[in-house]
Amino acid sequence: MMNRVVLVGRLTKDPDLRYTPNGVPVATFTLAVNRTFSNQQGEREADFINCVIWRRPAENVANFLKKGSLAGVDGRIQTRSYEGQDGKRVYVTEVVADSVQFLEPRSSASGDKGGSGFYSEPREQGFPFGDNNQNQRPNNNNKGFTRVNDDPFAGEGQIDISDDDLPF
Repeated sequence: MMNRVVLVGRLTKDPDLRYTPNGVPVATFTLAVNRTFSNQQGEREADFINCVIWRRPAENVANFLKKGSLAGVDGRIQTRSYEGQDGKRVYVTEVVADSVQFLEPRSSASGDKGGSGFYSEPREQGFPFGDNNQNQRPNNNNKGFTRVNDDPFAGEGQIDISDDDLPF
């Protein structure tokens, strides 16, 4: 049997972090995932998918994601039921996330467009991944690597490549 879900979308509100009676963190959030097609009026629709994540990743999600953040979720679909306050059975289908990837720098979700990409410098709040010392800046020495020009056609415009190296 296989039960695997991979989603990319934006959070519809800030994650809700709670703790079980045993102290285990659990975060819930809703992900808005755009459909790949348009409706009859030409508008793109979205699905709103409930997600839950447990333990340390739940605390990370609550600390570093907020409404509008772009996130990738890898997990499985789970259904459960409970008795509601009115005595009726309530059925819930949700994605239990094994991992959540933060797909943009913290600054871009807050409206600050100064970030240059995903691997930007850590901010005062800390970097959402790495070791526990969140204020430590990465070591930028090259360790023997030399930076090459990003444009392979810069300079003379010639590339030295043999026909054997071509994939076609």
